[in-house]
Amino acid sequence: MPASSSPAAERPATTGAGTPVFEVRDLRRHFRLERHRIEVLRGVSFGVSQGEWLALVGRSGSGKTTLLHLLGGLDRPSAGDVVCLGQSYRQMSEAQRTAMRLRHIGYVFQSYHLFPELNAHENVMLPALHWGWDRHRARERAAELLARFGLGERLRHRPQELSGGEQQRVALARALVNEPGILLADEPTGNLDVAAAKEIVALLTELHQTGGKTLVMVTHDLDLAARADRTLVMRGGEAVAVPRGTRADLDPPMSLVGA
Repeated sequence: MPASSSPAAERPATTGAGTPVFEVRDLRRHFRLERHRIEVLRGVSFGVSQGEWLALVGRSGSGKTTLLHLLGGLDRPSAGDVVCLGQSYRQMSEAQRTAMRLRHIGYVFQSYHLFPELNAHENVMLPALHWGWDRHRARERAAELLARFGLGERLRHRPQELSGGEQQRVALARALVNEPGILLADEPTGNLDVAAAKEIVALLTELHQTGGKTLVMVTHDLDLAARADRTLVMRGGEAVAVPRGTRADLDPPMSLVGA
């Protein structure tokens, strides 16, 4: 079972209607490259409501993936905080952040990140086993998800025996095996051909619209971003809000979220 977490800090107003899932507070992240300090995020603040689909777009190096990693508790900010489901990451231990991810957050990577020595069934079971499910329950849940995603006949295939689209469906099933309410997707269609990309988009759309998942997605595809409830453009380490119904522009006039 997960360790108990620290009490949540006082919460600011959150963008959008509904229960806040993420509250990003003046988030900053820099890295050191030899003698140089690289500022990736320069004080980003926004909220994500329960059941919302948020798209993060921007040019390469704009901080999209860094921001997604911080939302998932995979990295620590240089300053500022991320509050997930009312709990401050800064007040959590590494073990508590891991427990938060296992229970509440599914992560889908552009490069799939499947274990090559495990078959599809075993790859999907892994997070459930880490969370403490018994092997029988984990096996049944993984098989159910793979069948739902059209991979019922591929359970014993290893990643190298699957197409890119099939590998991404395995990765999506793995992200969902613990029944999280939140999905974080980093360029989930970036390595796929058009047909496979459409399949993944259809699955994600269904999970959001029918399954009620909160979805935060990094994408270079502006047409895909237009499907989201809301879009933020990452530019110069800052987040620029795109008005609803407006197609994102990678070089918009600066209008900071919350300004």
